[in-house]
Amino acid sequence: MIYNIHHNTIYQYEENVSNSHHIARLLPQTYPSQQILSSSIHVSPQPDVISTHTDYFGNQTTYFSLSTPHKVLKIDSRSTLDVTAQANPTLDLSPSWESVRDSLLTSRKPEDIAAAEFTFTSPLCPMDPQLLAFAKKSFLPGKPILEACTDLTARIFKEFTFDTIVSTVSTPVLETFAKRAGVCQDFAHLQIACLRSLGLPARYVSGYLRTDPPPGQPRLIGADASHAWVSLYVPVFGWVDFDATNNVIPTENHIRFAHGRDYHDICPIRGTVYGGDRQILKIGVTVTPLEEI
Repeated sequence: MIYNIHHNTIYQYEENVSNSHHIARLLPQTYPSQQILSSSIHVSPQPDVISTHTDYFGNQTTYFSLSTPHKVLKIDSRSTLDVTAQANPTLDLSPSWESVRDSLLTSRKPEDIAAAEFTFTSPLCPMDPQLLAFAKKSFLPGKPILEACTDLTARIFKEFTFDTIVSTVSTPVLETFAKRAGVCQDFAHLQIACLRSLGLPARYVSGYLRTDPPPGQPRLIGADASHAWVSLYVPVFGWVDFDATNNVIPTENHIRFAHGRDYHDICPIRGTVYGGDRQILKIGVTVTPLEEI
C-alpha cells in the first residue's frame, strides 16, 4: 500500500518570538516493511539554518533555527511511503520468554547486542515490582514469548480505558497504571515498562494509523492522528510490533516514522523559544492511500 502522509504543525504566539531553535522528527525512517518514496519538510518563516541528520536510533532528525521575529511558525512535512504487511508470526512457535531474556545476556551477535540496549530503564519507562507482577500474569513459566506478549496486549486493551483528558505527554507510567486510563502513548510506555521489568527488550514506536471514513464519506483533512505502539525483540524473528490501544499486531495500516527508548527520544517537535508569551498549537495529520488520490 502506498500512502501520502501530510503532517502540518502551526504555533501561534501572543507576542513576537525574537528567535528560536527546534529539533523535528517528522521525516520517516526506512524499515524492512516500509520504503520511502519521497519526503520533505518546509518551515515558515524561512529558517536561518536548517539541516537533517540521522540520530543514534536511525531516525531522521531536522534541526532549524530562526532569528526572524514571528508570531506564527508553520512546519509542514510530506512523505510518500510504500508499506507492505509483515507476515504474522507463528505465536506458539516462538521461543519461551525466559530463553530470550537469558540468551541476550551472553549473545555476541551484533543485532542481539543492539537490542539488549532496550532492556534498561529509560526516563519514561521505569521498572517497578507492580508492573512486573502485572506482566507475569501473561508471561507464565515457559510460555512462548510472542504468545505471552499478545496476551499482555489484550489485557491492557481490556483493562485500561482510552481517555484523552486524564494524561499529558509527561504522565508517569505508575499514574497510568493506577488510573487504568490514558492514550496510546501511555499504553505504549506501560507495556514497555512491563516488558523491561521482565528483562525483555522493548522499544517505543511512533507513526501514524490509517483510519477509514464512514462509507460514502470523504476522508477528512487533518483527521488522522499520530500514534504510538510497542516493538518487542525476539532473536531470529527480529522486532515484532504490538498495539495495545487497538489490541492488534500492526499491519500495513500502521505507518512507522521513528523509534526510541520512549517518547522523549522521538518527540515530533521540541525546541527553545525566546519571547512569544502564550502560544496555541494546532496539529493536523492526513494519511491518504494512493488509491484515493
